[in-house]
Amino acid sequence: MSGEVLEADLRDAARVLVDRGRLRAEAEPELYRAAVKGQASLAGLFRSELGWTFEVLEVAQLVRLHKRRVDVPGDRGPSVTRGGGRPVLLSQEALVLVCLVCEQLWRRPRLSVRELMQALAQVCAEEATSGGLPRVQWVAGEGTSKQEARWHRQNLVDALQVLEAEGSVEADSDLERVVMDEDADLVVTASRDRLAARFSSLSPALLGLDALPPQEHAAALSTASLLDPMTPEPDQTASLEERRLQALRRLVDDPGVDPFDEQTPGTAYLHTLAGRERGLALLASLGLGVTVRRDWWEVTNPSGLGTAMDFPNGRRMERQAALALLAHLSERGRTGSVVHVGDVVELLEEVRAVMPNWAAGHKAQLPALARAAISELAAARLLVPVVGETEQWQATPGVHLWRVRVAHAARGAAGPEPGEASGAEPAEGDA
Repeated sequence: MSGEVLEADLRDAARVLVDRGRLRAEAEPELYRAAVKGQASLAGLFRSELGWTFEVLEVAQLVRLHKRRVDVPGDRGPSVTRGGGRPVLLSQEALVLVCLVCEQLWRRPRLSVRELMQALAQVCAEEATSGGLPRVQWVAGEGTSKQEARWHRQNLVDALQVLEAEGSVEADSDLERVVMDEDADLVVTASRDRLAARFSSLSPALLGLDALPPQEHAAALSTASLLDPMTPEPDQTASLEERRLQALRRLVDDPGVDPFDEQTPGTAYLHTLAGRERGLALLASLGLGVTVRRDWWEVTNPSGLGTAMDFPNGRRMERQAALALLAHLSERGRTGSVVHVGDVVELLEEVRAVMPNWAAGHKAQLPALARAAISELAAARLLVPVVGETEQWQATPGVHLWRVRVAHAARGAAGPEPGEASGAEPAEGDA
């Protein structure tokens, strides 16, 4: 890498593209114009350092980044927020419905939800007997309860909300009405130009996905051309270029990276002098912060732009519980600690013994608060699930890169204000 750093507005656009994969003219006009103007610099950076394709579609008023990653994280994917709560990953049926909705709206870009439901039910019924598609039933009837029908409608609404959030479709009313009222109707309008831009892989038919087992689909969809092997031979060693791309992609995608977590013989790429310098230069180009240890890279986004992970900032009780757990795990001698839900509940009880007014509303639901705290740290890669065990997580070296300061409420006060009970800041690193 030449070491050239992107201009400030291009760094902002690049971070949003890394997180969302797209920039829309109506949603982020300034970033969109900057990306169109600086498309040569952005395309060169993404192509040379990450092997990703940058595309400007002015007809669709869309800038698109086609990301590839063979080691796809299993806990990520399209998500929706229901009732102002935490984002929920789409169910398998909702993901199938995303594809089917796109197919129907490509044929008819303007449909009422009733017409869309009828078309989807017909397509699913034809394939359900062979197991190709799930059977959907939008209203209660013979063999379908009201709860089951509502679940199917919720999956459809989740699929439409994901497409609406990315700007591919637009509804003329609140989609949540469809979940609550089976007779509710509204009109959905699609942009065919943006639907066409959703494809990031080669045609699944040309890739022969039907003949491949599911565990090999990610590798097949990540291939750049049909001439590339779908899966490497068992004795085939990954080239230095492949190791570099895989390591750098993880750096820009993940909040925490183990530099030794590389399934190849020899020295791990990020642990080499060249790999370390290349990784630091790329993160600096994107305007990301990084703290480096021999056994861990912790990547942060000081601006908060272009990332869904804003830990440790936040005023929610779950964040405060996560900070209390982080303070406990960051103590000396806890490297590689295994975390159980029961242990976290005991920790929260100890915190409440010191500050009785804290989390008073969760007094009877501490196990749920403990799981939410664990989920917050897992999203930041400070905890990882223990392989083969349920509800067990292991602390990563990243917990030692944070300092947590707890601010107790003044004597006689009703209790700590949300967001003032605790705070965290990155500890100093060597990068």
